[in-house]
Amino acid sequence: MQATLSPSTDASMTPRDRQLLAHTPYAQASVPEQYLRHIVDYSRKEQPGTILVDTDARYLYYVLPDGKAIRYGVAVGEEAMAFSGVARVGKMAEWPDWIPTPEIQARLGPYPPRVAGGPANPLGARALYLYAGNKDTLYRIHGTNQPEYIGQAISSGCIRMRNEDVIDLFDRVKLGSTVVVLPPGQNARAGTGANWRG
Repeated sequence: MQATLSPSTDASMTPRDRQLLAHTPYAQASVPEQYLRHIVDYSRKEQPGTILVDTDARYLYYVLPDGKAIRYGVAVGEEAMAFSGVARVGKMAEWPDWIPTPEIQARLGPYPPRVAGGPANPLGARALYLYAGNKDTLYRIHGTNQPEYIGQAISSGCIRMRNEDVIDLFDRVKLGSTVVVLPPGQNARAGTGANWRG
């Protein structure tokens, strides 16, 4: 697979983004080079504009025309809590508030009932809300205040991205876009077609 490091650009960043991200305590977190944004060859059959998440490899692909994709490194959910299947982007938000679910409160809390959007918020700079039919799955593709975990299976099921990457993705994605999340054991590079096995 050919990979070209995609130049990191802050062209998508708003003045508010720059202000909120200017002095974060996690700005110096080190993310391995393979999890930085790359343009890669893409031989699967998803249509341009589709998001595909390879949970085993910890990559999110945004499919481009002409057999290419933008590959971003992600942190994924621990296996028992991870979403897999096909969803769509049902809602999009900039600097979203976080409302911890009762399950999160019981497992990881206590948290306030609502955490205001900002650099310390676990949802980070952007969130894409995954819907199946008209129902919110409660899974998200979102930024993070812990970029050091990119490349790991650590989250409570959501797909976390570096804030600069989720801002870049957010500007490309359209409401209603298809999101394919491969279950553990399937791998985006193993072949072509819908039944790839890793």
